[in-house]
Amino acid sequence: MGAIRVINAKVKGGEASPAPPLSDSLSKFGLDVNKVVEEINKLTERYKGFEVQVKIIVDEDTKEYEIEVKPPTTTELLLKAVGAKEPSGDPMHQKIGDLPFEKIVEIAIMKKPALTAKTLKAAVKTILGSARSIGITVDGKDPKQVTREVEEGLYDAVLSRYEEEWEKA
Repeated sequence: MGAIRVINAKVKGGEASPAPPLSDSLSKFGLDVNKVVEEINKLTERYKGFEVQVKIIVDEDTKEYEIEVKPPTTTELLLKAVGAKEPSGDPMHQKIGDLPFEKIVEIAIMKKPALTAKTLKAAVKTILGSARSIGITVDGKDPKQVTREVEEGLYDAVLSRYEEEWEKA
């Protein structure tokens, strides 16, 4: 195994371009810039509209590489979903928006690589906790109440529709 080099880059989800500074770093290691950029775009497509951190790990001898994507923060995803610029300074009394439960599920799936949750249900509960802490309601309710309803199985039908997507994420 040869020397391992790491290229860190910030790219717009699904919109990386084969231009400097990314192209300079990639070609320095003899990589096919267009191929790597295409792969980055495929991996970051789900984060369209966000800047994401990408790490390209290159073996200098074999020219083999691995791409790791760090998803946007849960707060960034939630704020964008409700169209808010920043979290509420008083989340218990001042709400910044309301999201449908399905949007919470989508965010949980996007965050899967960064979460320790083993199940979609556990991931959704994590996202609900974040939503509550920044002043977002879900289906017009306090996320704490929605979390209880998730535990009681009220959302099992919705969750089962996303189970396959969760497995693939």
